[in-house]
Amino acid sequence: MDFYLTDVFGQQKYSGNQLATFLHCGALSSWEMQKIAREINFSETTFVLSEQPTDTGYHVRIFTPNEEIGFAGHPTLGTAFIIQQHLIGKPVERVLLNLNVGQVPVHFPLGAEDANLWMRQIEPTFGAVLDAVSLAQVLGLEPADLDTSWPIAQVSTGLPHIVVPLKNLAALKRALLVREHYLAFIERSWAKSILMFSPEAYTAEQAFAVRVFADYYGVPEDPATGSGNGCLAAYLVKQKYFGSASINLSVGQGYEMGRPSELALRAEEAAGGVIRVEVGGKVIPVAKGQWL
Repeated sequence: MDFYLTDVFGQQKYSGNQLATFLHCGALSSWEMQKIAREINFSETTFVLSEQPTDTGYHVRIFTPNEEIGFAGHPTLGTAFIIQQHLIGKPVERVLLNLNVGQVPVHFPLGAEDANLWMRQIEPTFGAVLDAVSLAQVLGLEPADLDTSWPIAQVSTGLPHIVVPLKNLAALKRALLVREHYLAFIERSWAKSILMFSPEAYTAEQAFAVRVFADYYGVPEDPATGSGNGCLAAYLVKQKYFGSASINLSVGQGYEMGRPSELALRAEEAAGGVIRVEVGGKVIPVAKGQWL
């Protein structure tokens, strides 16, 4: 099998989130895919099952080191890039991925080599509001570090996340996952990943600083999380965080891990209360090879 390594949501090579994508692997079993994902040990590994589009889309499966998931953000952008480069082989405006959560389109800006790719995520769903004291314990913080003027919400645009507003960047940097409290907490919660955000960002161009803990999936901390930031975008619109039912901004993630990332978020509440979410970023090729 041919495989490709890319860095997604980075501004240059060796930043952003690492992705391994395998082509010509339709004969692999689920067990083999999971073993390969564990061997690679990135946040996610993707497998493109169809070399030609089916139902106008390419069938793709996504695995963390621990289990298969129906959707993830940087694997969607990175896999669409590899399909465009190595299966389609010419510029296109859109690549459709058939994922376990449904069909997700990725848009390519034609004629702009260094521009963001954009994915339209599925319509968000919102779960129960969670307790600030419990989340503070899970994150090794004091309750006063959390910005309780906004709710701690469970949100999914394909993969559920707990969205936790913090007061400042200092609290975000201090956060650590207290595994004992975390494992007990996620037994009772729909979402298993935790996204924290601070209104103090890493750079002047960014609106927020973000960190994501996803130990349940075998990812203690993620350097760039397209699914989680899609949930954040939906949350900001739902809560009218800026007093508006639309956003267009960028966030920083991965700085504490030495893999600085930048994710672009666009979202708006349309007629009927439907929230449309798009997440964009760059995809940088790193390596290619053959799996023996």
